[in-house]
Amino acid sequence: MDDFSDWFRLDADGRIEAYKCGSCDDWHEGVPLCFHAEAPAQVGLVPDDEWPQRVTLGSDQCILELDDGTHYFMRGLLRIPIRGREDFVEHGVWVSLSEASYERAGELWETVGRESEPPYFGWLCTEVPGYTDTMLLKTRVFTQPVGARPLLEVFEPEQHPLVVDARTGIDEARLPRLVFAGLGLAEDGAADGA
Repeated sequence: MDDFSDWFRLDADGRIEAYKCGSCDDWHEGVPLCFHAEAPAQVGLVPDDEWPQRVTLGSDQCILELDDGTHYFMRGLLRIPIRGREDFVEHGVWVSLSEASYERAGELWETVGRESEPPYFGWLCTEVPGYTDTMLLKTRVFTQPVGARPLLEVFEPEQHPLVVDARTGIDEARLPRLVFAGLGLAEDGAADGA
């Protein structure tokens, strides 16, 4: 993965200055820093023909009927600071919540001042690109003002690389590899699974 030239243009200092979009195949200035999962990983347990009866999926909330009961999910933003910069690598990920927390978040969905709500506990339900074994890391879900997705804090296990990076940040040298992973590209530059 040492040659990013098919996907990135680097400046003289080795920083990404433009990237090739995997969706439109055009070059865009800057660095792609936002990556989003379409649904919680657990929806993969439901056969396609059973989706209408077992999956209720919106842009920010999901209810899933599995053999062991009903599961509740919310999408939030997990931010990994980039040391020396003011921006983040941001992942739109899903967390499972208790039924009570899910219902409380729903009650406050359009309530001004909802950001004063104490954080909810959740389990991370997304494989975060660039990291291994991120499923079911412990999280805190911090409600934001109306119209903004919750911010997530991963906190256990404390030594997991994602927990460490979210707490302490990454350096500029790690950024291209995380971006490459976030774009769903394998080390040889091909799309994962190709």
